[in-house]
Amino acid sequence: MELRHLRYFTMLAEELSFTKAARRLDIAQPVLSRQIQDLESEIGVQLFDRNSSRVFLTDAGSRFLSEARAALQHAAQAVDAARQVQVGATGTLRLGIAKGLGDIVSRMINGYLRIYPAVEIDVKDVASGFQSEAFDDRRIDVGFIRPPVDNPRLTSKPLFQERFYAVLRKSSPLARCKHLWLKDLGKENILLIDRGISPGVYDKTLELYRSSGMAGRIVQTETMPYAEAGAILVESGKGVYFTVGNNPYHPAFADSLVALPLSDTSALMPVHIVWRKNEQAKTTLEFVKHALSLFGENREAGRMRRDFGGAQTLREFRATGKKERGAR
Repeated sequence: MELRHLRYFTMLAEELSFTKAARRLDIAQPVLSRQIQDLESEIGVQLFDRNSSRVFLTDAGSRFLSEARAALQHAAQAVDAARQVQVGATGTLRLGIAKGLGDIVSRMINGYLRIYPAVEIDVKDVASGFQSEAFDDRRIDVGFIRPPVDNPRLTSKPLFQERFYAVLRKSSPLARCKHLWLKDLGKENILLIDRGISPGVYDKTLELYRSSGMAGRIVQTETMPYAEAGAILVESGKGVYFTVGNNPYHPAFADSLVALPLSDTSALMPVHIVWRKNEQAKTTLEFVKHALSLFGENREAGRMRRDFGGAQTLREFRATGKKERGAR
């Protein structure tokens, strides 16, 4: 049985005339008669009573008609769904985001869903150092990551650069400053995050330390300031973290810690969007295209196109987001 058999059957059931049904189907009447006979023979049920002048549905034909219409409707919906996926208008998209990028990615998703409202988006917190494995396990389709991107099966493009912050105790004399230079940190010990969490931030922190001539010690840790353990290290005076992203320390320590931007021109960290090199899913590729369109050619210091909520910098972008949430 093929879909055309159901279409021919439903048309004849509506017209109850082989001549009229054949005309609407744009086929010859003998062809329609043969197709109906083939259908009845295949299912072993007489669907129509015929005489020299009239065609009638049998009881079995009446029941078959409702199911045939439903089958044709489901088939049409299946075709439409497949076509929607083909053009990227529907489907499921799984995103992995590194720490501190949630506000940016959230607004990016909202803009995308205004264009493709039927797409289902699943968002996971996946640290930069763990995204390669998440791609290989097919747990994510697109990642927002701080490089390097070492997996040969992945490709990436830069979106913007973030400024580094120094996370220190509010009781520190430096906490009264609005911003810091690396030289201001003098003999402060520098806490290094676990490299497995974010190799790029780890390596850049060492680079900043070595190039600045700082006199403090490097202290290896197995955590980061976003976590309570890392925040406790700072609060207890063990040292200072260099970090990036929004809300760069655990919120439970908002009364005792502060994050001050580093003004040195070298204190910047790139953020990339990542996807599979052999990606064929239109939904994924359209999202990547959308994300890249939000950022201008000049990505220095996080400059963005004005069509991204009217913001040119990450600070303006985040401020715009807070105003929008406040309005709601």
